[in-house]
Amino acid sequence: MEDNSLEKKYNKLIVAVSIVIPVVVAILFGVKLKDFGFDVEPLSFLPPIYATTNGITAVVLVWAVLAIKNGKQKLHERLMTFAIALSVAFLVMYVAYHMTADSTKFGDSNHDGVLDVLESAKVGSLRLVYFVILITHILLSIAIIPLVLITYVRALGQRFDKHRKIAKITFPIWLYVAVTGVVVFLMISPYYAN
Repeated sequence: MEDNSLEKKYNKLIVAVSIVIPVVVAILFGVKLKDFGFDVEPLSFLPPIYATTNGITAVVLVWAVLAIKNGKQKLHERLMTFAIALSVAFLVMYVAYHMTADSTKFGDSNHDGVLDVLESAKVGSLRLVYFVILITHILLSIAIIPLVLITYVRALGQRFDKHRKIAKITFPIWLYVAVTGVVVFLMISPYYAN
């Protein structure tokens, strides 16, 4: 079968990309350009842009699902390709920011002076919520890579029965990752260095 061979053709690439992207991101997350003698200012303008990119991705994903439910296959295809491009753009901006800036810690009391006792208690309880969201966001953002690629290749191969089956798993996870990316940004943004 031609369409099955397309899937087989891309399987090794999907596996490789699904491993390489998280490993490279993890490595680059720890690389700071200033440690290599590059005098670069932190790209502090990027977090709101890549958070917005995540928000747009969420909207595009919902729009794409609505398009296919209304029989608009070409629009669905274009929107899903756009969602992938947005995710790649997010990844590039995210890595660039973290290569030029120190990580921000949730509840860092040094950003505006010392937090008072009430704010400290509030930050402490929100910290748990923040970390649950952050950890699930990170783990699912790794898991979504092969899911998106497999779903996309099945559509390219016109294996729509298999495409629909995996898309029912891929869509909610990808949507969760996109939405929680925005939530994580909104929760951490008060602690970014000025």
